[in-house]
Amino acid sequence: MTTLSGGEAIVSGLVAHGVDTVFGLPGAQVYGLFDAFHQAQLKVIGARHEQACGYMAFGYARSSGRPGVFSVVPGPGVLNASAALLTAFGCNEPVLCVTGQVPTQFLGKGRGHLHEMPDQLATLRTYVKWADRIEYPGNAPTVVARAFQEMMSGRRGPASVEMPWDVFTQRADTGPARVLEPLPAPQPDPDLVKQAAALIKASKAPMIFVGSGAIEAGEEILELAEMIDAPVVAFRSGRGIVSNAHELGLTMAAAYKLWPATDLMIAIGTRAELPASGFRWPYQPKGLKSVRIDIDPTEMRRVVVDAAIVADAKAGTADLVTAVKKAGYTRSRGRREDIREATATAQAEIQRIQPQMAYLNILREVLPANAIVTDELSQVGFASWYGFPVYQPRTFITSGYQGTLGSGFPTALGAKVANPDSPVVAITGDGGFMFGVQELATAVQFNIAVVTLVFNNNAYGNVRRDQRERFDGRVVASDLVNPDFVKLAESFGVAAARVTAPDQFKAVLEKALSHSGPYLISVEVPRDSEVSPWAFIHPPKP
Repeated sequence: MTTLSGGEAIVSGLVAHGVDTVFGLPGAQVYGLFDAFHQAQLKVIGARHEQACGYMAFGYARSSGRPGVFSVVPGPGVLNASAALLTAFGCNEPVLCVTGQVPTQFLGKGRGHLHEMPDQLATLRTYVKWADRIEYPGNAPTVVARAFQEMMSGRRGPASVEMPWDVFTQRADTGPARVLEPLPAPQPDPDLVKQAAALIKASKAPMIFVGSGAIEAGEEILELAEMIDAPVVAFRSGRGIVSNAHELGLTMAAAYKLWPATDLMIAIGTRAELPASGFRWPYQPKGLKSVRIDIDPTEMRRVVVDAAIVADAKAGTADLVTAVKKAGYTRSRGRREDIREATATAQAEIQRIQPQMAYLNILREVLPANAIVTDELSQVGFASWYGFPVYQPRTFITSGYQGTLGSGFPTALGAKVANPDSPVVAITGDGGFMFGVQELATAVQFNIAVVTLVFNNNAYGNVRRDQRERFDGRVVASDLVNPDFVKLAESFGVAAARVTAPDQFKAVLEKALSHSGPYLISVEVPRDSEVSPWAFIHPPKP
């Protein structure tokens, strides 16, 4: 036993799980925790808003595969950060929020103590995978270990632990930090694997869809794809699992060209939002069969398929590869040619999405394969889902189905902290960037060398287009009056430049990437000049 404060006991657990960086914004309730961070010599990246703390932790986790940890005050602090936790939940990322509570004697009393909210723990549990309270220092080793175990087991997701204000500095005999092994994943059912292999054997034009649950299964997925000549398609989070440089690694725009002839859908570690929801792709080909591999059994109720394999993506795909080899598969003649033709046709067609594609083409030309790009809800961000080739997993980061305006820039900061040797570029719009513009100060303070592209059309461009097209041209609250982003960045101490046309972009981007600190490029885009990117995200039924 060692005498530790509550804060020290939590930090001991973090260190035992390999945590060396925490994103945080200190306040009265968590003073004892932040002092413990300091004593343990953890790197603490401060921020100017709690939401940025959460999104930096999300970017750290998403880009590295390691848990991201942040700490904010309870009540309004937790609520400010809740969008990031909700995004981590939707994107299945291990993000841990460590927060405070009112003093022990005020718990559940409703006395209006500083930052008190009705049943914070219950609120947290509605948008994280797991949450608990530590009411005594001696409980910290087990609770912290359980948080990491839950985050990293099965379908990954965020967790939160809270501790009363007084317990952070309360001292007690405390056992050593614990590390619990992840809970065992369900093993693939051999009969279902055999059933899936039979469906593959009977198919002539299979298509594989992947999501973030398949990130660790890239080798197995590529082996399966090459064996059966199946294109591998990702919407957002699975991009790069099979590189777009490989002829079987397709964007959604290219894959939709092949969709009418597809007779088997194989979904691995994905919600299958493109082919199965009816929300993105408007139909399924007649007679389509389906196979899923997912670690979460509840997914099999959400999208019912012909062969539902509940398993880790890597193990399930490996078993399926073995079963297909045993069953045999006869490739369709000309399949690769069809796939290449679909890719070439789509690549030509998406070039009409201007000026977005002009900028994305240059961005891909200049960036190395390992560069990390975060998107934002903007006209260029939307186009990047299919117009920006991705070559490695974890290098293209979005806010997933939450679609959080303002998430891209702080997410990029966290990704850069986790990957200091990789170029990191944030694609933002003027509206979304202003949600977190204050974090330019964080970038300067900690020398986080992110290149931020602010595409400035002086509007919430997508909202403005929708209003004009759907409501007889009436525009409400979607026009913006912006600062001079170059001068604004320079006032923070951030190097900056302005671009007014794509032919100016390459030289400025190369200069920004060679700069040793944060850099902002303000890309001026005339209002209403951008071609809608939605034809390739919500394509029409042929």
